[in-house]
Formats: sequence, C-alpha cells, structure tokens
Amino acid sequence: MKNAVPKVAKQHKDMGKVVHNPWRELRRFTDARIGLGRAGISLPTNEMLAFQLSHAQARDAVNFPLDFAALSEQLQPFGTSVLHLHSQALDRSHYLQRPDLGRKLDIASRDKLTDFMSNVSAGAQHQHDIAITIVDGLSSLAVQKNATAFIKQLLVLLDEQPQAWRLAPFTLVEQGRVAIGDDIGQLLNAKVVVVLIGERPGLSSPDSLGLYLTWQPKAGLNDACRNCISNIRPAGLSYQDAAQRTLYLLQEARRLNLSGVGLKDRSQDDVIEHQTQTKNFLLSE
Repeated sequence: MKNAVPKVAKQHKDMGKVVHNPWRELRRFTDARIGLGRAGISLPTNEMLAFQLSHAQARDAVNFPLDFAALSEQLQPFGTSVLHLHSQALDRSHYLQRPDLGRKLDIASRDKLTDFMSNVSAGAQHQHDIAITIVDGLSSLAVQKNATAFIKQLLVLLDEQPQAWRLAPFTLVEQGRVAIGDDIGQLLNAKVVVVLIGERPGLSSPDSLGLYLTWQPKAGLNDACRNCISNIRPAGLSYQDAAQRTLYLLQEARRLNLSGVGLKDRSQDDVIEHQTQTKNFLLSE
C-alpha cells in the first residue's frame, strides 16, 4: 500500500507528457500516420491539429470547383482544341448523391461533340487514335495541379514514337465520373480514351490524380474493360513514370486490340522471359 501512492502520483504526472513512439523514425519513408506518440491516453495536440487540417483539405478537394478556364488556357500550347462538356449531374450536390448521372453526358454536350465530328470529317469517316478526357471527379485540386504536367510528359513520349498517334481534341468534363469517357470516346470515334480524373482524396493525399484507359470505348462498358494508373502526383507516381506506363499500355492496347483485365501492365517487370519452354521442376524426376 505504501508504494501505491507514488505509483498513482507518477501516472498523473505522466498524463501531461508527450510519450514518443519509436515507430516515429519510420515516418520519413511514408505519409501514413504512424508513430504519432501520445499524451496520456490521447493524441498529442500537434498531431490532432494536423489530422484536422488534413481532413479539411480532403473535404475542400471534393467541394472546390475546378477552374476550367485556367485549365483550358494551360492546354492551349499543346496545339489541340479544347471542348468544355458537362455530365447530367446539375451541380456538386447532385453529383455526390447521383453517381449514375456523373457517368453520362448531358444533351448539350453530346450535341457539341456530334457537331464537332460533323465539321472535321466533312462527311467522310474520321477516326482519332487517342481521346484525352480531363474530369474534375472527387478532387479538383488533383486535376488543377497535375493534369497539364502529366499530359506534357505523355505528348513528348507520343511524339517520339515511329507510329503516329492522332489526337482528338481535349475534353474537359464538369461533374463527371470515369465512365463518362466511354461516351466521349465513342462520339469522337477514338480508338482509345484516356480519362484523367481527381481521385477520392485521402487524409495524406488530397491531390491524387487517377488515369483510366479504355480501348474501343462505347457506352455501357464496365471497369473490367479499363486499365488504371493511380496516385499521379509529385509525392506519389511521378509524371515521367506515369507517362511511361501509359505509353506502354497504349502500345499494348493497340497491338492486342484490347484493354482491361486482359491487358497487364508489365512495364515495370524485371523478369527476362525466354521464348523456349523450360521443364517444370515440380514435374522433374
């Protein structure tokens, strides 16, 4: 009993101290919230404030509107026309409550693409190789910060290829989701559509850009028909690496005439494949 009083007193004394976690050393390798330490049974004040700030930034990324005028101006130097389109979701609230409407173009946008194709084809069959669609998605911040820089890297790689890629006009979509690219690719008569979209923001990544590639796009396709490259941003997958992977998928999609689950991203493989068959060691005597 004599030792109980000092022990309780020591516990109360430690309640005001920040106890550091040895895992804190690993935080230099990741943005994940590890090794936060504690103050008594709670988080330290600075860590709690940092969490609240990240949460606010994630909410802002969802709700802030994309500056389409500024984005259109950034795309002008690439020498391709820019078309501003809209989904069937009327506003942000409508978009968040009705995901299905974000997957479809409204009537005015469909008419705009139809008129464009009528003017450029002049009655002849006109086909584009790639349609690049930029969609606000769930993070306007991701699109505003990363879309133009990524496209610049991708176009440099495409220009270096011996087989040319004919580029459709850039399309900017307000209140859109991934599948809206299928409508756009079909209306622009494109062999492949590349959708750049703001991904759902996380507490450590409110500016993550996603890419979805679909060969022979048409309305009604599902996610099994697409290839995805995620987390394109300076703190994630670099623009150069993302462009290299996209180029690989584009080339393979054109070679195999498919995308989705049938097309594997092997751009990072270090395994040397041999054409000659080798005997399975499990079957050897």
